[in-house]
Amino acid sequence: MAKAQGGERESEGVIVPMTTAPQNAARGKDPCFDGASGGQAGEGMTPRASNHPDGRESVDKVRSLQRELFGAAKRCESRRFHALYDRIYRSDVLWRAWANVKRNQGAGGVDGVTLSAVEEYGVERLLNELQDTLRAGKYVPPPVLRRYIPKPNGEQRPLGIPTVADRVVQAATKLVLEPIFEADFLPSSYGFRPKRGAQEALEDIREAVNAGCNYVFDADIRDYFGSLSHEVLLKQVEVRVSDKRVVKLIREWLRAGVLEDGRYSELVSGTPQGGVISPLLSNVYLHVLDAEWRREHAAVGKLVRYADDFVVLCRSREAVEEAAKRVGKIFERLSLELHPEKTRKVCLIDGKEGFEFLGCHLRKRLSGRMLEQYGVRRYYCQRWPSRRSMKRVKARVHELTDRRWSGVKDVRVLIENLNPVLRGWGNYFRTGNAAKKFNDVDTYAVERLRQFMVRRKGRELRPGEARQWRRPWFEEKGLHRLRGTVRYPKPRMLHGNITGKPYAGNPHVRFERRRVETDR
Repeated sequence: MAKAQGGERESEGVIVPMTTAPQNAARGKDPCFDGASGGQAGEGMTPRASNHPDGRESVDKVRSLQRELFGAAKRCESRRFHALYDRIYRSDVLWRAWANVKRNQGAGGVDGVTLSAVEEYGVERLLNELQDTLRAGKYVPPPVLRRYIPKPNGEQRPLGIPTVADRVVQAATKLVLEPIFEADFLPSSYGFRPKRGAQEALEDIREAVNAGCNYVFDADIRDYFGSLSHEVLLKQVEVRVSDKRVVKLIREWLRAGVLEDGRYSELVSGTPQGGVISPLLSNVYLHVLDAEWRREHAAVGKLVRYADDFVVLCRSREAVEEAAKRVGKIFERLSLELHPEKTRKVCLIDGKEGFEFLGCHLRKRLSGRMLEQYGVRRYYCQRWPSRRSMKRVKARVHELTDRRWSGVKDVRVLIENLNPVLRGWGNYFRTGNAAKKFNDVDTYAVERLRQFMVRRKGRELRPGEARQWRRPWFEEKGLHRLRGTVRYPKPRMLHGNITGKPYAGNPHVRFERRRVETDR
């Protein structure tokens, strides 16, 4: 696959291949193991009503399966699983997979079949057909549909949209495989994992910097999803999976190819962004980096990775130089390449420099309280929305309040459209030091709404009437306010229990009834 060009970092936004589905605000959580609660089924293809007194399922068989797989993988690091394929086409697994696909919405693939078309056709009928095809070993993944979404720098990012049926099979495969690989994944990995996310990664960085890691190797992988070696990835899958039918299914997904403007092309490397199983395979691939770093290079610096975006936090300039060399050697074996223009070595001492990660700008700032009370100049790591994140949210606010909406008579219609954008954006950034940025976005939103009111009034605008259209007036109409919503995260212990959520720091808690003793 051809290398992607341009200056866009993968950490700057979340890729959601939705071309016909309603727009979704920024999400505050990663994919979960169990999926939608309302989508499970019993042994047959028709979901059965629960006999539980309060309506809940007394036994969630998909969760039970995942716990069993996770426990077995956790107890024996060298175990390879040989009987997984028949679990993928289990009735309850397929129903759960369908629930997850439906919840995530998305457009149709190369066959043009949408989610609503599947419901008209009959969900049970489709799942029965998929089950029969999988059981017979005749399932062949179709090509993905190539679509492009714009980058902030004006370039285009390619996406691959699988068919709805193929998304169901991918989701079912992910339900079965994810617990096995989760048993191996390390705490340094945060992206697209159950009960782990961007906020935990950012907090890990903040605490490491405040503990003395003032030098950062800020890495960027050149065209990661287009550069994955199929053979290297399949070898990593086979470390845990010996079921040849499952390995064959993954190989066929990798080689399914893309359809763009009616022309089909094969993929000799990489995996299209947009597939349900792509984030899991991405983590499997880069687990090589996580494991080798922990085993051989932990003394050089602390690795924090979110999907294909990662940093190494070091205590000295020499260490950060060494980190760059060692990452380069590991990437040679993975057939990956660091982007020379976007990969940086940053010095955070006294706030001299900062870096961007997951849409935030991180930099050390002087503590005014320490200076005032004790006369001590002490710097602490803070984070706030990056320039690109600010530009992006303001562009969205502008889009929802521009002249195309001049025909709207009630400003509350615009407010109703703006609120999900402001709320989702604010929920993502509110655990940092974003108070000034939040006030800036609030002011911009109010000014855009004020301009709308002036345009709507036109020649009927009376002298002094526009003075009433200030922030309190729009907030009375229901405008979401970012100001005052910043919530600083609770203190964490990086290598122990966490005083916040009981599952944080132990991403496997959703699989375990009891803690499985390991040396991991």
